Amino acid sequence: APESLMQALEDLDYLAALDNDGNLSEFGIIMSEFPLDPQLSKSILASCEFECVDEMLTIAAMLTAPSCFSRAPPGTEEIALTCWRKFSHPAGDHFTLINVFNAFKEASGSSTNQCNNEKWCRDYFLSCSALRMAETIKAELVEIMRRIELPISEPDFGSEENILSIKKSLISGYFMHIARDVDGSGNYLMLTHRQVAQLHPFSLYYNTRRIPEWVLFHEFSISEDNSIRVVSEISPDLFVELAPQYYFTNLPPSESKDMLQEVINHLSPISTMEEQK
Repeated sequence: APESLMQALEDLDYLAALDNDGNLSEFGIIMSEFPLDPQLSKSILASCEFECVDEMLTIAAMLTAPSCFSRAPPGTEEIALTCWRKFSHPAGDHFTLINVFNAFKEASGSSTNQCNNEKWCRDYFLSCSALRMAETIKAELVEIMRRIELPISEPDFGSEENILSIKKSLISGYFMHIARDVDGSGNYLMLTHRQVAQLHPFSLYYNTRRIPEWVLFHEFSISEDNSIRVVSEISPDLFVELAPQYYFTNLPPSESKDMLQEVINHLSPISTMEEQK
């Protein structure tokens, strides 16, 4: 549909993938080297600046592969949730995916027996085939990085600096996928339109007492009861720091936009002082 085509071009423009004539920019050409969604490609390139490439490649591989969480047989749902919580990371679902991937790699490294790997996945209600595919995808992404001579920083997952860097990389690509809990009960209003969504049942924050106010999500699904999938907490400060100003100005009016404008107004005097220095 023409509307969908125009929206896609607009999104690419926000991601700095197009030049003034509507052709691929130099940045866009590099993004196109990756067989991924543009947002994910942009996040990987941003991770080169923030020095969290290994972690971002893991996230990209896990998001591109099928879901690693297997549907629990009837009557075992609570057991499955208990198993998954062992991998949960307080920063959000993207970071939980890194924990799952690293745990699978460790289990695979300690055993050359394929059956043992599959048993480990069954014990944790995880998809062995999905995790193996994620391994393959990550290896391919590493090869692409090397071919186009982009830096690959050493893994440093877990440090506060690394967590912040991953969030910055994610926001650099997914600033169009931001939502705010408008009533404290998990009803998330997306910034780009007035659609309200709930957390997907596989989310770390689902059925927990701590529901973050501002989140970044990987995708929105109408078919699954208007849910947002793969969700991590962010701060408004990070959003206004990393989202393009012209994207922010084009957002429809909302209470969330007003709150973000207050953050910008609060930070502006500080930015002015730093420029004067």
